Amino acid sequence: MNPVALIGRVMLSFLEKVGSVGIFVGYIARAVATPKMYVLAILRQMIEIGYYSLPVIGLTAIFTGAVLALQSYTGFARFNAESSIASVVVLSITRELGPVLAGLMLAGRVGAAIAAEIGTMRVTEQIDALYTLNTDPFKYLVVPRVLAGIIMLPILVLIADIIGVFGGYMVSIFKLGFSPYSYLKSTFDYLERWDVISGLIKASFFGFIVTSMGCYHGYISGRGAQGVGKATTDAVVSASVLILLSNYIITGLLFGK
Repeated sequence: MNPVALIGRVMLSFLEKVGSVGIFVGYIARAVATPKMYVLAILRQMIEIGYYSLPVIGLTAIFTGAVLALQSYTGFARFNAESSIASVVVLSITRELGPVLAGLMLAGRVGAAIAAEIGTMRVTEQIDALYTLNTDPFKYLVVPRVLAGIIMLPILVLIADIIGVFGGYMVSIFKLGFSPYSYLKSTFDYLERWDVISGLIKASFFGFIVTSMGCYHGYISGRGAQGVGKATTDAVVSASVLILLSNYIITGLLFGK
């Protein structure tokens, strides 16, 4: 095969996909701007996305904080800098690990579920039935999920921050022998309000990415079980990659000089 032609086909396919996603996001923005809202659908999705995701995100956070404290102690002990463990744990979790890991876990749980649900509706022609009933599928299916993701992931991240710091506290006190007072004092001395706010800003973007990618891949799902399975996989992969990419961009905008 001609390598130049192969590169061209790949680039055209990539640009076509980017354009398709951009148009889909534009439809979401237009649907949000119109006055009618399905409030009950939004509340239902807030429970599905937020409440039911709390156990897995909480477990991820507490073990992340525990491992982070343990690994930090192993490294800092070589330089007699054990007193910095509390600050490293709280800053790492609030700025980076809390929102990123919560977003990735949400992509695996919620993004896949949204893609499978909407993809099944596409295969069984339920979306076409909405058109015949004069109901906008974007208003009824996509907007409630996207708004719920934007609202609920920051709340989940805030809870994950508390749980993750608590996990680091438990390991530091009961395994590494730190003083509870000095550990908490160091935590609050180094933590600033902007550290928490920046993580919540990231979480809002990640919530939008996860839900919009799940809706997009489910909406364009191919026919049959194979099409739904591919849409589910693509939703998780694309959301995870975009979370990592956007995390770098947002970090550069918030903390870059």
